[in-house]
Amino acid sequence: MADSKDDKAPLRKRLFRRNEENAPAAKPSWWSRLSGGLSRSSQAIGSGLADILAKRKLDRSMLQDLEDMLVRADLGVAAATRIAEEVGRGRYEKGVGVEEVKAVLAAEIERVLDPVARPLEIEAHPLVILVVGVNGSGKTTTIGKLAAKFARQGRRVALVAGDTFRAAAIEQLRIWGGRCGATVFAREQGGDAAGLAYDALKAAREGDTDILIMDTAGRLQNRTELMAELEKIIRVMKKVDPAAPHAVLLVLDATVGQNALAQVELFGRTAGVTGLVMTKLDGTARGGILVAVAEKFKLPIHFIGVGESAEDLAPFSARDFARAIVGLEE
Repeated sequence: MADSKDDKAPLRKRLFRRNEENAPAAKPSWWSRLSGGLSRSSQAIGSGLADILAKRKLDRSMLQDLEDMLVRADLGVAAATRIAEEVGRGRYEKGVGVEEVKAVLAAEIERVLDPVARPLEIEAHPLVILVVGVNGSGKTTTIGKLAAKFARQGRRVALVAGDTFRAAAIEQLRIWGGRCGATVFAREQGGDAAGLAYDALKAAREGDTDILIMDTAGRLQNRTELMAELEKIIRVMKKVDPAAPHAVLLVLDATVGQNALAQVELFGRTAGVTGLVMTKLDGTARGGILVAVAEKFKLPIHFIGVGESAEDLAPFSARDFARAIVGLEE
């Protein structure tokens, strides 16, 4: 005998509940991921402010403590000094609260970052992007995310597996290329990266490529032979297109703190860095260093990354970053 409508009702409820339980959890909003990625910095700043401002009127000693705390948060001496001065303006011998000072901090940090929060311009055809950085900074993953982003915009993308020292990096680019339909130029592990750059750029100019993105081996300050190879890659590119590379993106790991300043200086001198991407804002990040980098070098910051998926790389927003790093709401 067929089940009655009432007999089926409990079954439908159980199936519905099971589907709810098995459904993938909704991904947190970009703001949630950004503020979570900067939680180490925002918690340090929040607790530092609470200690400094507790039951005291604002005086020179308090401002010095505030400046010291901001330096420890990696914002850099110049930014920390100016921010402390701004907090003190018109507030001497007055009681100030944590939220009031956070608002001033956010406004001053945004003022530093706003001039460098600039999109990556796509004007040349094909646009040639060279991606550089030290080992472990997230270069290859960032390239994959950029390729996916450009492919979603309808652009024809080609990738160059120029980190020929690591078989894993070559395979990783092949996987990203397969996901987004990008052409991947690669050679065997240990191959000549400069020769690969030459061949890939020549093929891209002769074909229908809109954007060519080249990976490079991770380089440290003490590996002079690798820095020389990077210079060679750029020289060889210019033989094909005197204007190439049109963009040189330095990928910075947000967990390295003050070492980022040395990296920007080194790669700027060797490769002519034109813009920055900050990665690994994962809750352990020392995000204040981005303020110090912006203050010192004035380089465009194009993107920041908060996770492993393509959606976790987003254009840099000075306001969002400033509010998240001091612990204010969106």
